[in-house]
Amino acid sequence: MNVHSILQLLVLISETKTQADLTAELETLMSGYGFDYHGVWIHDRSDKRLTNMMMVGRWPEGWRKHYKTKNYASIDPLRRMLARAQRPYRWRDAIQTFRDDPYRKRMMRLLQDASKVGLIDGYVFPIYGKTGLIGQFNIGGRPIDLSPVEMSLLDAAGRKMFWRLLEMQGIAADLETSVVIDPELTRRQMEVLKLLAEGMTSNEIARELQISSHTVDWYINVIQEKFHARNRQHVIATAFRLGLMT
Repeated sequence: MNVHSILQLLVLISETKTQADLTAELETLMSGYGFDYHGVWIHDRSDKRLTNMMMVGRWPEGWRKHYKTKNYASIDPLRRMLARAQRPYRWRDAIQTFRDDPYRKRMMRLLQDASKVGLIDGYVFPIYGKTGLIGQFNIGGRPIDLSPVEMSLLDAAGRKMFWRLLEMQGIAADLETSVVIDPELTRRQMEVLKLLAEGMTSNEIARELQISSHTVDWYINVIQEKFHARNRQHVIATAFRLGLMT
């Protein structure tokens, strides 16, 4: 496989008329490179119509449910890397970045579980819009080395595919005007958020900070409103995505 295949996809993205055609072209490219799994995703948003949505792709059956059940989002090194990445990165590089993280044991369990379903290594291509990070193109499976040129071209293909799919689904304008999250928090709100991310309950946070549990709940509700989050888990995931937690 060579760069000409990616260049061909870049041309075909504009020419295809249906999502099925786009999916077929992407499948052909991924199969040629030997990647078992891939996905074009819209990033987490408060808009329920777009939240947690993989527009096209193929991912291990049952993995997303298992991932959610284990609450891996808060410690996932690939997801956390998105909060700081300005360019594409390889999975193993993101894992290395968090090698001294206090959640390393849980992180290793996540990696072991992922390997069992074939998600051993891969690449993430962040997609940005006017309001910041809005999506990603993710490819993975067995370890495959890509050249810098291939990385750059796949980055361009992922972005072009993302917006073409949004146009076909009639939601491109919605995403362009998505709500901007204000990450500014007070010192006390940051203290509560940090303890919440460590897995503490409201009562445990209250004892740690020597305040009432009702006050803790009030702080968490304020943070949740600022983040446009659905629940506490979403608050934690958003905090990592914004780089407030590492």
